[in-house]
Amino acid sequence: MDVFLFRMEHLLPILGQEFLKPVVKSEAKAKKSDLLYCEIKGVKATGRQTDNGFVIFKGSEAVLEERPSTQKYQYAANLRATLRSDGIIGEKGNRLVFLADQEFSSPSAAAAVVHGGQANGLTAWKDSKGISLKQKEEKDIQQND
Repeated sequence: MDVFLFRMEHLLPILGQEFLKPVVKSEAKAKKSDLLYCEIKGVKATGRQTDNGFVIFKGSEAVLEERPSTQKYQYAANLRATLRSDGIIGEKGNRLVFLADQEFSSPSAAAAVVHGGQANGLTAWKDSKGISLKQKEEKDIQQND
């Protein structure tokens, strides 16, 4: 049974199913220096990296309209539809708002929900100084060499 569960934990995220991942609690929010922001078209989302991927915090916003590319690459549209039906995001005026913290398998999956289509999470998420997640990771690698 342990082998089965281990394999399921690794296969389900590939299929877009994340229901076996633990939910990050609000009190697990990191210090302010760990917060990352994703801004597009006047909406702003706040989140941080976790051991399992990336979490977007309650109150964050996402664009309402999906990009035309979601017709061809439907991952972002399907994820947004699931989050809407689960009551995680809701429409508020001309944008979507996160009604609860939500963890994603990667920064790119989180950014895709915010952007309304495919997005590179390493460049979309930035800290308060405008330094992207990719730049932060490259800096960490250089410091560890």
